[in-house]
Amino acid sequence: MKKSKIFYGFIGLFLIGCLFGVLVARAAPESAESMFSNLRNFFGGTIGENTDKFSLFTFIFFNNSRVAIISAIGGVLFGIVPAGILFFNGFIVGIVLEYFHSQGESLLQLLLAIIPHGILEIPAFAVAGLGGVEWYFEIVRGRGTLRERFLNGFIKSMRMLVLALIMLLLAALVEAYITPTVASLV
Repeated sequence: MKKSKIFYGFIGLFLIGCLFGVLVARAAPESAESMFSNLRNFFGGTIGENTDKFSLFTFIFFNNSRVAIISAIGGVLFGIVPAGILFFNGFIVGIVLEYFHSQGESLLQLLLAIIPHGILEIPAFAVAGLGGVEWYFEIVRGRGTLRERFLNGFIKSMRMLVLALIMLLLAALVEAYITPTVASLV
């Protein structure tokens, strides 16, 4: 299977998750509000409105790096882990978008609060997951002993993980320093 098909498949799962999140939030607004409240409580102890930008940047980068590492390592399990991570992230984005939109927030402003960093962040998760899938394919279809195939796949996976981490570093910088300014323009 081509890398690009897997990559776009992961992006598609994120978008399907977004749509599903919006639909769930519309169908059961009280459940969406409860989920959103739980998310706010989960992150509320770490991030507050008075958090300085550097602390926000480091929190975002390390949290997303952890998810990317899980995605890369979990990708070796037939791509199930990164697929789940991307779908779930999309689901959360969909719920948050619909929740705030139902509270009267401008859809344009909401999109401006997500797209500047999301354009790097979501593909980074897909790249990390793709690395894990490459690792799986190398183990199953590669040449050499099982040990050689495992190590070759691991090296391929780690190269893609490094690329994903660079993308996440840039995304965290954008999210902490640029996205708030862009979102406030509307």
